[in-house]
Amino acid sequence: METPSRSCLVVVRCGGAPLRIPFFFMSAHRTSTYSLADCMIGFSGLVFNFLLVALASMVVSGEGHAARPISEIEPLTRLQVFLDRQGFSPGKIDGRDGGFTRKAIALYRQSRGEVLPVDAPAGNSANVDGLDLQSIDPVFVEYEVTEDDIELLGKMASTVEEQAKQESMPYVTAAELIAEKFHCDVDFLAELNPGKTDSIKAGDQLKVPNVEPFDLVALQKPFPELPAEQAANIALKIDVVKNMLSVFDQGQLVAAYPVTIGGLETLSPVGEWKVKGVARMPDFRYDKRVLKEGIRSEDFHILKPGPNNPVGVIWIALDKSGLGIHGTNEPDTIGRSASHGCVRLANWDVARLAKIVKTGVAVSIK
Repeated sequence: METPSRSCLVVVRCGGAPLRIPFFFMSAHRTSTYSLADCMIGFSGLVFNFLLVALASMVVSGEGHAARPISEIEPLTRLQVFLDRQGFSPGKIDGRDGGFTRKAIALYRQSRGEVLPVDAPAGNSANVDGLDLQSIDPVFVEYEVTEDDIELLGKMASTVEEQAKQESMPYVTAAELIAEKFHCDVDFLAELNPGKTDSIKAGDQLKVPNVEPFDLVALQKPFPELPAEQAANIALKIDVVKNMLSVFDQGQLVAAYPVTIGGLETLSPVGEWKVKGVARMPDFRYDKRVLKEGIRSEDFHILKPGPNNPVGVIWIALDKSGLGIHGTNEPDTIGRSASHGCVRLANWDVARLAKIVKTGVAVSIK
């Protein structure tokens, strides 16, 4: 009789960061559920024990990478903070040399009319010649968690049906809130603050990137609307190949943000569109058929506003039914997965975009 091969996902947490390892083992058991004890059987159990011992001896941080000294983290974080403050977002700040950081550098140089230098090949340092990186000082600041921060936390149900009964879609952990406020993710926050992010409370001091903080509370208050004559000069161009949204003012590139666009099932519609309206803290009509096929059904749920709403904190409606530019409850996925046809940005980026667009702004998706 053939002995089936089974697998389980081992999750080990060291220094506050999860490390997930697929673990395969052989077993003659034919039950559909396998306990940890099953994984320990025979030789596979010895391998499993070896993995645990080896992993426990490592100090890991951020997405399973080995812990880095601050001297290694700081130079690339300085670059990312510089780009972010100039309005050319590198996506989530993580102190690493990634594709969106390099795209942001190129677009920033283009905005200044520079002849773009040949960038370093992958695996080498990004070309930062001429960038005023020393203007970013300090690279990191200390942030004191407030009672107001903690009051923004809440619970999230695990199913859409239960989420539809909630009054809001709040942050669940303080680490999630602080990470989004400072344009990074919980892994990088944990790397900067080893051992401090699992149980954050008011009064705690945390090291964070020196960016302009994303203020969820301020977002809910009225902000000055862009004058009509100024809005007429604004145009958005979305590059579906590079996954970047560029903002132009009178034909001059002034800002750029990473985006996620539609996948094979629900492609983002290529073409010329107009902004129909901008909504802050929107509801979301969860309709599984719309998400899968782009067709509305009567089987739907309304999810209330909040940073963990699937469309995030901003909905910029376009003049095509169901099409919009919006935020997200999963900033880690920006540019790294597919949306359901719309154009998705990190909440901190879409909040900035919302301040410079209004009804009638032209949007080109190519």
